[in-house]
Order: sequence, then structure tokens, then C-alpha cells
Amino acid sequence: MKRADIVGLDKAHVWHPYTAMEAYIAETDPLVVARSEGPYLHDVDGTRYLDANGSWWVSTLGHRHPRLLRALAEQAATLPHVSLAGITHEPAALLASELAAIAPGSDRPDLPASERLARVFYSDNGSTAVEVAIKMAAQYWAQNGHPRRTRFITLSGAFHGETMGATSVGGVPLFREVFGPLLFDVVHAPSPAEEGGWARAFEQVQAALRAHPDEIAGVILEPVLQGAAGMLMYSPDFVRAVREATREVDTFLIADEVFTGLGRTGARFAVDLAGVVPDMLCLAKALSGGILPFGATLATERVFSGFLGPSNRALYYGHSYCGNPLGAAIAREVLAVYRDEDVMGQVARKAPLVKAAFERMAATIPGLVRPRAVGMVGALDLGGGGYLARGGWRVYEAARRRGLYLRPMGDTVYIAPALNISEEALEELLSGVEASLREVASG
Repeated sequence: MKRADIVGLDKAHVWHPYTAMEAYIAETDPLVVARSEGPYLHDVDGTRYLDANGSWWVSTLGHRHPRLLRALAEQAATLPHVSLAGITHEPAALLASELAAIAPGSDRPDLPASERLARVFYSDNGSTAVEVAIKMAAQYWAQNGHPRRTRFITLSGAFHGETMGATSVGGVPLFREVFGPLLFDVVHAPSPAEEGGWARAFEQVQAALRAHPDEIAGVILEPVLQGAAGMLMYSPDFVRAVREATREVDTFLIADEVFTGLGRTGARFAVDLAGVVPDMLCLAKALSGGILPFGATLATERVFSGFLGPSNRALYYGHSYCGNPLGAAIAREVLAVYRDEDVMGQVARKAPLVKAAFERMAATIPGLVRPRAVGMVGALDLGGGGYLARGGWRVYEAARRRGLYLRPMGDTVYIAPALNISEEALEELLSGVEASLREVASG
């Protein structure tokens, strides 16, 4: 099809996510992507764009990694799908064992069996991985002697997904205010990345836990890095302190690692930076390498045992595509590629380049503030206009002219590229971002 025909059909029929559609239809000249390879997207006219955010943080091994495509084809040739309700298949069983083998705490011989993340519940995406954890926590307490434990503590700026439960524990007002009457009650604490530091935020988390120990089902957080809040970063000390506080009142810690899991922050899991083991851990995005939607919620043996017994104690939850064999086979190959290509070692070598570049940009380009980086994420702000500010979109346009696909969040400009991006491509990306920022700053 011709580009104009694709855009015409798109604007006539497609309702895009996170998009003000009136302005999009009237004003936007969208990028029309035809194919992808490695860190690059190619549009229908043959122009190449370096993907600065891994297509919403999922393509951590680049686009169309040949080993992932081969795993997909081989699995599709034998078993593309089967329900996981009461039956099983090899990819699901093997993947669960492999996730348990690398989960936080798996290398600690002193960790009690009840605290090991040895159980895996599959779902379709990050939102549902969080929804599973919320339901696990609530039902666990309801049928194990604490029926009043129905509230969760969450953080300002938190983003945990788009299902109603995940939205309820979110902390970005723009994403949740209109649904207020439909959401369940939560306790909001300040973000540990806000002014005042993590100690102030922790004081409020601890106070809520101590004031309502018989009501709190758990604390949910994005360890170290709040992505949708604007790539806000905070000390692992906060995660460590919250883990101790939840132990004090014997309630759950839920780690939402949908974005951070599998290397984004420089550690395999962000909670590893704090040296803690949560009660539940949510994974998606990187888990299936940008090939198919796939999610998993890891739970400790303690949590799992709370659902054993008569059939009315079971977790009656699931989706048609839970544990889809294609997704499970791809996820297994993702883990294998991480091992074979030393992806974590690659991150360790390249992360300092990201940090240095964003610090240099903020120091030498007028109007840029709050440079920050962790692992393979770098970010800075053009003032403080918030999520609906348009400054970042001027940078987007400048970057697009330079062959970069950069999606800002309001006035926050950030990169979250493939973890295995070559140093040459990373330098191309960082140089292009810097040139785009300088163009916008010069007016």
C-alpha cells in the first residue's frame, strides 16, 4: 500500500493508545513503520530510524532477534496454543523452572524455602501480571485469617498498568482521576524520588503500616525506577527499608518489575540492587523480547501454600492465553540469549556512557534540568511542565528529522534502548538526542 492510503485508513479507523485523537487526526504526520531490525525501525519509504525506547521498553534485545524468531517458528510448528487450565506443556514447565532458578534470592542458600520465588502464574502482559499479584494478595489474606486486609500502599507517580486493579494502585493522576468512582481505596505515599528524599516517603509508608497493620494487604512499588512518572529514580535503600517494614507487620511486598526486570537498571532485577526478595514479582515487556505479549507473576512458596486445600481456596483467575506456548518458548530463548550474549555485561559497559552523556547535555545546553540515569535509561527535563507539556514533542520532531524515534513524556526526554545495542549505535543515539536538544534550545 502507498503511505497515504495507510495513513488514511489509520486516521479513519484506528484509535491509538495514549493519543489525543482530535489533534492526531488533524495535525499529525505519523511515522508509518514497515519493518524493523536490531535497534532500527524502517518506514514505508525506506527511511531508517533508531528506536530510542525499544517500542515502549519491550524490545530489550532489539527488533527481530534471529534466535527469538527461530524459537517462535519452531514452537508454532508443533503447538501454537493450548489452555493451561489443569493441563500443561513443555515450554510453560521449563520456563517456570528457569525463572525460579534466576529469581531474586535464588542464589541465597540461607533463604527459607517459604520465601523463595518458586511459583509462576502466567498472564498476558504487564497490567495483568500486576492484577494477578493484587488478587493473590487480597485472596491470601481473606482465606488465611485476615479478611480485613484489603488495602494496598502505593506511591505517588506509580504506574502499574491499565486494568482496574492496576489503575487503582497507580499514582499518576492523569491516568486514574476519571475512573475514581470505580477504583478501590489505597493509601498513597510520596514518591521516594520527590523532593525530601526517600526517607520522607518511607516515614509515611511505615506510619501507614503501623497505623493499619490489620488492613494492609501489601505495599506495591516499581523498584528504583518509576517509568511512566517520568523516569524518576530513587535509592535502593528505600526498597530495603520498605521490605523490613512489611516484615515488621507481616504483610506483602509486591515488586512491579514489568519495566525494570531483566536488566534495564543494570541488575537482573531492580530489587537485586537492594538485596531483597519480595513476596510477589511481576514481569512482562523484556520477558518476551518484543515478539509477543506475555506476562508472569512470581510468588513465594508461602503465598502459594495459602491457596492449597479445598477447591474453594483456589485462585480462580486466568486468561485464555495464560502460559501461551509461543510466548513461553520465546521467553525461554530470551533468557538463553541473555546468558549466551552476556547481556548484563553489555549493560555494565554501556551504562556509564548513557550517564555521562545526559550529565553533559544538562551541563552544556540551556534550560535542561535533572539529568539522571540508571542502567540503560537516561533522562532529563525541559523545565517542569508535566505529562501534558509539549516541549518534549519539539525534541521528538527534531530527533525524527535526524533519524531517531524518540517518544517523550511531556517535558521529560529519555532513552531506553535495546540492552544489546552496539556502542556505535548508542553513540549515534546519544549524539542525535544532544543535537536535537540543542536545536530546540536555540529556538
